[in-house]
Amino acid sequence: MFIQMLYLMITKRQKFVVTTILLTLGFTSINFLEQHQRFWGIGLLAICSIVLFIWSLREGLGKNATLLTLILPAFFTLAVGLFWFLLPSSIFTRAPVLIVYAIGIYSLSLTANILTVSTIRTIALSRAAKSVGFVLTLLTLFLLYDVILSFRATVLMSSLAMGLVSFPLFLQGLWSSKLQAAFSNELIIYSFLFTYVISSIYALLCFWPISVATGSIFLTSVSYVTLGLGQSKLEERLFKQTVREYLIVGILVFLTMLFVSSWRT
Repeated sequence: MFIQMLYLMITKRQKFVVTTILLTLGFTSINFLEQHQRFWGIGLLAICSIVLFIWSLREGLGKNATLLTLILPAFFTLAVGLFWFLLPSSIFTRAPVLIVYAIGIYSLSLTANILTVSTIRTIALSRAAKSVGFVLTLLTLFLLYDVILSFRATVLMSSLAMGLVSFPLFLQGLWSSKLQAAFSNELIIYSFLFTYVISSIYALLCFWPISVATGSIFLTSVSYVTLGLGQSKLEERLFKQTVREYLIVGILVFLTMLFVSSWRT
């Protein structure tokens, strides 16, 4: 009874603050784990992010496509956590990442709240929430791509990893464009298609003399183009000018990658 009363007394924004503080503290505490335990700690924290977001968004979530809003917080936590351990052990490099994580989680809380409510009624802030979600999705993809490339595993294993992280993020990114409670075949088909494109391009990049950072940026740019075009198609806003703008970005990034590649043997 006391817990129920306490739950009713806490506002949504206060829940978002509590969620942000708890996840940030959990993120910080991972540093005190042994090296071989840290990956398990990151995975556990990603699961905790799902639980906390369910708690803070309970009113807007249902047994439908709104559950897709839980994907980005979990993968954002996973991405920042794995990228964290690629950085030098210095407060000057890790403190900014911790701040970015806290800001990102709070922003995701607000964004997810707007998106879930927008499936029921139209909200003026939905367009801004979509933009924030789009940016955080690309940031998450970049960090995960960077981590996968840094491990330098076999082409098959890395391509599989690329697909495993890309598909759910594409799925939630495409869903946010229309904000329907029901799943659609288009969401699944486009997500699989874009995931296949990313995995295939990665396989080609394995034979390309580029650095990890350059490869991550290029794959993120491809994700930007495909996800942007997919959202425009679902919103029925796929005009010639829109396609041209996205393709120009993709071509410019590709030419830049050619320029910075080291072809010397």
